[in-house]
Amino acid sequence: MTVNKGLKTLVGLSPNFSNQAVENAVNDLKTGWVTKSFELDSTIASNTVLTTSQKNDLKNTINNIAYLNLGRTLGDLIRHTASIIDGSILPVDTGVPNPTAGTFSEILGSVQSVQGIVPLFYGVPASDINKGINDHLGTINNILLTTEDSTQPAFTMLKDAITFINNANLATETALETAYDDLKAFIQSTRDDSTDFQQTLDTFATAVATAHTNFNNALASEPYLTKRTQLLDGREKVNTQVSLEHTNLTGIRTYLQNLLDVQSNTGLASNREMATLLAKVAQTPEWQEYYENYEQNFRNLNPIYTTQTDSDRSAIIDQVYTDSGLPDVRDSLDLIAVADKAKRDARIDTTGFDPLTAEQVITKACEQLGITTANRTIYTQSETLLNNMNQEDRDRIARALDLNESSNTLS
Repeated sequence: MTVNKGLKTLVGLSPNFSNQAVENAVNDLKTGWVTKSFELDSTIASNTVLTTSQKNDLKNTINNIAYLNLGRTLGDLIRHTASIIDGSILPVDTGVPNPTAGTFSEILGSVQSVQGIVPLFYGVPASDINKGINDHLGTINNILLTTEDSTQPAFTMLKDAITFINNANLATETALETAYDDLKAFIQSTRDDSTDFQQTLDTFATAVATAHTNFNNALASEPYLTKRTQLLDGREKVNTQVSLEHTNLTGIRTYLQNLLDVQSNTGLASNREMATLLAKVAQTPEWQEYYENYEQNFRNLNPIYTTQTDSDRSAIIDQVYTDSGLPDVRDSLDLIAVADKAKRDARIDTTGFDPLTAEQVITKACEQLGITTANRTIYTQSETLLNNMNQEDRDRIARALDLNESSNTLS
């Protein structure tokens, strides 16, 4: 059901989705060397003279102490979230005519569908298998600014460490900022590619790498070592989240289609003739078994047998036993009634029972069920037989409950 209030005011208006909240959070981290690192990363990304290969080589060189090169981490984060908002994170199938570019709406719809379908097949929320909403869209949901336990959020850790280190005014940080600025200025001044150009680029890049090493060494003891650990942990949290989202979103079309295919193929099993056909053409043993056993498993399903705990199980057996009018014979002295019940017992072969007396039927039934008859009166036999058959009635209900649970349990 849709909420009608406010619908009229939405017509013609765009939600104007953006990753502005992420950019704001990143801006809050821009202090000292992080500001310079971010500016350098942006300059490399936007430069039109450097080739892709040159950019990759350059980024590898200056990423020698990765946790200090936070500009790249934060730049990758912003580019990642921007690709979610504009849908470009979804791969374009260039192998088909007129390939369709992805959109944020498609991403939202796909993620929502996964939330609904995963529990049907796995029996757990999608988040339990790293397919929840935050596993796809956590970065734009401010997951890096919040936490569900006592640990600090990634951005809180980074902010605390960056501020502390920057306030220390370390000479090695100042030298790193200078190296960043020098490399950035050179890249911005480039007009064409040449051997001299590459040599100079490498020189400036090496200077940044050396400054990283020196700064890292300066943070190797307290009070900076704890803050260095915070930088490492915070960066790792950011990268782990971005990597998870990238994996989930770039593969969501295939993943969702697989779930929909399973949903469609299992739905066909309710038609007996179709299930028989599919069991013959399916080449996967698990699918063959599903189709072949579907009808029997479906018959085993009965909502009255649904239990949650062992105590529920016992209560259900008692209830079904009573509702079924059992025990239908209570008096073991009523030999005719006991004999008639024996004739209805599926375990007993009643061939040739018609001419027998009640006493003879009871004795024959006891012999078939392995109940001792020697040196026992007919009334003792009747009592033991009746107890056995009444217990079998309870066991039969328990077996039906087991079959229901087996058919109703995801596997």
